[in-house]
Amino acid sequence: MFDKTQGAMQNIAGRVQEAFGAATGDAGTEYEGKARRVAGGARYGYGQVVEQLRESAVKNPVGTVAIVAGVCFVAGALWASKR
Repeated sequence: MFDKTQGAMQNIAGRVQEAFGAATGDAGTEYEGKARRVAGGARYGYGQVVEQLRESAVKNPVGTVAIVAGVCFVAGALWASKR
């Protein structure tokens, strides 16, 4: 939940910074605001995923462990094949 809140705040700060840059004609500030807004959206999305994983782990712990094990196995196999 903390990541979602922090992402939303970063998104709002980015929008303000972007608007300020557009109003003053400062392209650098405007682009920094856009970057901050995008980073905030990514952090918010990450927070949602983490929250859903926690809820899934509480409702179905065995299934969650099986899914995580499968993802780790696939990631390990991909990483080993690149060496």
